[in-house]
Amino acid sequence: MQAAPRLAELTTEELAALLSGGAPCVALVPVGSVEPHGPHLPLGTDTLIGEAAAEQAGRRLWARGVAALLAPPIGYGVTDFAAGFAGAISIPAPALTAFLRAVAEAYLSAGLSHVCFINNHLEPEHDRAVRAATSDLPLGRASVACPLARRWARTLSAEFRSGACHAGRYETSLVLAAASALVRKDIAEALPDLGLSLSEGIKAGAKSFRALGMDAAYTGSPREASEDEGRALLDLLATMIVTEVEEGLSSVSGHEPAPRKSSR
Repeated sequence: MQAAPRLAELTTEELAALLSGGAPCVALVPVGSVEPHGPHLPLGTDTLIGEAAAEQAGRRLWARGVAALLAPPIGYGVTDFAAGFAGAISIPAPALTAFLRAVAEAYLSAGLSHVCFINNHLEPEHDRAVRAATSDLPLGRASVACPLARRWARTLSAEFRSGACHAGRYETSLVLAAASALVRKDIAEALPDLGLSLSEGIKAGAKSFRALGMDAAYTGSPREASEDEGRALLDLLATMIVTEVEEGLSSVSGHEPAPRKSSR
């Protein structure tokens, strides 16, 4: 499959050729955070996952007649739950919404057909801020691909569905598949399982990792992670992105997707 080009690496002439080439041109924009992910994963975990999923989705979109571009990621978000840990860099939700809306409007004004924000930072206020950025844009011109949506959450792993999944088996597997060298494997293998559900804690009113009992900024089972599981999860996240993009395109242009095939 053809790899999706990175927008920042194109020349202006190359982008102009894509925009005039007849295929719908789409920006895939990973949105992440700078956030502690236990003692074993990098601060940029959410952004790394989004970039890896976007790469897979981009290949599949090109095979289905969509000129997908890997846009520069936006690596900052609302990161209030990790307050008190080194590396929790948080920006206000209104600032994030305004910035993302401006980014989407700029891409659309530049001639792209659709902008998809790929959000793998699952803090509720962050997710609301990302979705708010697209709420006033024309129908079908922007989408949010985020596994918090019920139709995507139910396709993912048991740990993800349990809510005990911050820097646990789910995210550690994904980073092993996306950037294995960045996982501190000896540390991950020594971490005890922690069955604290973030989603249940949030429903109960908790406002921080520490309030939930996540004293090392993780929950779940990092030691059970595997690269094979991560590859399977990336495939599912890519399906989420492809579907959100094609649904948006079909609502405004009648774009008919190619028959769906697994990338594996």
